[in-house]
Amino acid sequence: GSRIAGAIGSNLHAANIIAALYIATGQDPAHTVEGSLADTNVITMISTNGDMEISTRLPALLVGIRGGGTELPAQKQCLDMLLQTTHYSLQTHRLHPCRRLAESIGAAVLAGELSLLAALSAHHLAESHTTLTR
Repeated sequence: GSRIAGAIGSNLHAANIIAALYIATGQDPAHTVEGSLADTNVITMISTNGDMEISTRLPALLVGIRGGGTELPAQKQCLDMLLQTTHYSLQTHRLHPCRRLAESIGAAVLAGELSLLAALSAHHLAESHTTLTR
Protein backbone atom coordinates (compact mmCIF):
# COMPACT_ATOMS: atom_id res chain seq x y z
CA GLY A 1 0.00 0.00 0.00
CA SER A 2 2.83 2.41 0.82
CA ARG A 3 4.35 2.06 -2.64
CA ILE A 4 1.00 2.53 -4.37
CA ALA A 5 0.37 5.66 -2.30
CA GLY A 6 3.81 7.02 -3.21
CA ALA A 7 4.99 7.08 0.41
CA ILE A 8 8.70 7.46 1.09
CA GLY A 9 8.76 4.85 3.87
CA SER A 10 6.95 1.53 3.80
CA ASN A 11 5.63 0.56 7.19
CA LEU A 12 2.32 -0.10 8.90
CA HIS A 13 2.18 2.34 11.80
CA ALA A 14 5.69 3.28 12.88
CA ALA A 15 4.63 6.91 13.38
CA ASN A 16 2.14 5.95 16.10
CA ILE A 17 4.77 4.20 18.20
CA ILE A 18 7.45 6.80 17.59
CA ALA A 19 5.10 9.66 18.49
CA ALA A 20 4.03 7.92 21.71
CA LEU A 21 7.60 7.25 22.81
CA TYR A 22 8.77 10.71 21.78
CA ILE A 23 6.08 12.29 23.95
CA ALA A 24 6.71 9.86 26.81
CA THR A 25 10.48 10.55 26.86
CA GLY A 26 10.40 14.30 26.23
CA GLN A 27 11.57 14.25 22.64
CA ASP A 28 10.35 16.81 20.12
CA PRO A 29 7.19 15.22 18.66
CA ALA A 30 7.68 17.24 15.46
CA HIS A 31 10.51 14.84 14.61
CA THR A 32 8.00 12.00 14.31
CA VAL A 33 7.89 12.88 10.62
CA GLU A 34 11.54 11.94 10.07
CA GLY A 35 11.32 8.91 12.32
CA SER A 36 8.31 7.53 10.50
CA LEU A 37 10.28 7.21 7.26
CA ALA A 38 10.74 3.60 8.32
CA ASP A 39 10.90 0.55 6.10
CA THR A 40 9.55 -2.75 7.37
CA ASN A 41 10.55 -5.82 5.36
CA VAL A 42 9.17 -9.33 5.58
CA ILE A 43 11.21 -12.01 3.85
CA THR A 44 10.17 -15.65 3.68
CA MET A 45 13.15 -17.97 3.73
CA ILE A 46 12.78 -20.35 0.80
CA SER A 47 15.37 -22.85 2.03
CA THR A 48 13.66 -23.39 5.40
CA ASN A 49 10.28 -24.47 6.69
CA GLY A 50 8.67 -21.14 5.87
CA ASP A 51 10.65 -19.19 8.45
CA MET A 52 10.46 -15.46 8.05
CA GLU A 53 12.82 -12.60 8.67
CA ILE A 54 11.15 -9.35 9.70
CA SER A 55 13.13 -6.16 10.04
CA THR A 56 12.45 -2.47 10.41
CA ARG A 57 14.93 0.18 9.35
CA LEU A 58 14.65 3.65 10.89
CA PRO A 59 17.21 5.80 9.04
CA ALA A 60 16.17 9.17 10.52
CA LEU A 61 15.27 8.60 14.16
CA LEU A 62 16.22 11.78 16.03
CA VAL A 63 16.61 11.44 19.81
CA GLY A 64 18.25 13.29 22.66
CA ILE A 65 18.69 12.69 26.38
CA ARG A 66 19.27 16.25 27.64
CA GLY A 67 17.33 19.48 27.48
CA GLY A 68 13.86 20.35 26.35
CA GLY A 69 11.12 18.04 27.51
CA THR A 70 13.55 15.42 28.83
CA GLU A 71 13.68 17.37 32.10
CA LEU A 72 9.92 17.26 32.73
CA PRO A 73 9.22 14.98 35.73
CA ALA A 74 7.15 12.26 34.01
CA GLN A 75 9.27 12.29 30.86
CA LYS A 76 12.51 12.15 32.85
CA GLN A 77 11.19 9.17 34.79
CA CYS A 78 10.25 7.33 31.59
CA LEU A 79 13.58 8.18 29.97
CA ASP A 80 15.49 6.98 33.05
CA MET A 81 13.57 3.69 33.02
CA LEU A 82 14.38 3.10 29.35
CA LEU A 83 18.05 3.92 29.88
CA GLN A 84 18.38 1.87 33.05
CA THR A 85 20.82 -0.98 32.63
CA THR A 86 20.91 -4.37 34.29
CA HIS A 87 23.59 -7.01 34.47
CA TYR A 88 21.76 -8.77 31.59
CA SER A 89 22.42 -5.91 29.18
CA LEU A 90 26.18 -5.47 29.24
CA GLN A 91 26.46 -4.92 25.48
CA THR A 92 23.61 -2.40 25.48
CA HIS A 93 25.24 -0.65 28.43
CA ARG A 94 28.32 0.02 26.32
CA LEU A 95 26.24 2.02 23.87
CA HIS A 96 25.87 5.76 24.30
CA PRO A 97 22.56 6.56 26.06
CA CYS A 98 21.19 8.20 22.88
CA ARG A 99 21.86 5.01 20.94
CA ARG A 100 20.22 2.97 23.71
CA LEU A 101 17.14 5.17 23.48
CA ALA A 102 17.06 4.86 19.70
CA GLU A 103 17.48 1.09 20.01
CA SER A 104 14.55 0.90 22.46
CA ILE A 105 12.32 2.93 20.15
CA GLY A 106 13.39 0.78 17.19
CA ALA A 107 12.54 -2.39 19.12
CA ALA A 108 9.12 -0.99 20.02
CA VAL A 109 8.47 -0.09 16.38
CA LEU A 110 9.46 -3.59 15.24
CA ALA A 111 7.19 -5.16 17.89
CA GLY A 112 4.30 -2.92 16.81
CA GLU A 113 4.82 -3.74 13.15
CA LEU A 114 4.90 -7.46 13.92
CA SER A 115 1.78 -7.18 16.08
CA LEU A 116 -0.18 -5.37 13.40
CA LEU A 117 0.99 -7.79 10.70
CA ALA A 118 -0.25 -10.68 12.86
CA ALA A 119 -3.59 -8.94 13.47
CA LEU A 120 -4.02 -8.30 9.76
CA SER A 121 -3.15 -11.85 8.76
CA ALA A 122 -5.57 -13.32 11.33
CA HIS A 123 -8.31 -10.80 10.35
CA HIS A 124 -8.47 -9.58 13.96
CA LEU A 125 -7.98 -5.95 13.02
CA ALA A 126 -11.04 -5.83 10.76
CA GLU A 127 -13.09 -7.80 13.29
CA SER A 128 -12.19 -5.48 16.15
CA HIS A 129 -13.03 -2.40 14.10
CA THR A 130 -16.39 -3.91 13.22
CA THR A 131 -17.08 -4.94 16.81
CA LEU A 132 -16.08 -1.55 18.21
CA THR A 133 -17.69 0.32 15.26
CA ARG A 134 -14.52 2.28 14.60
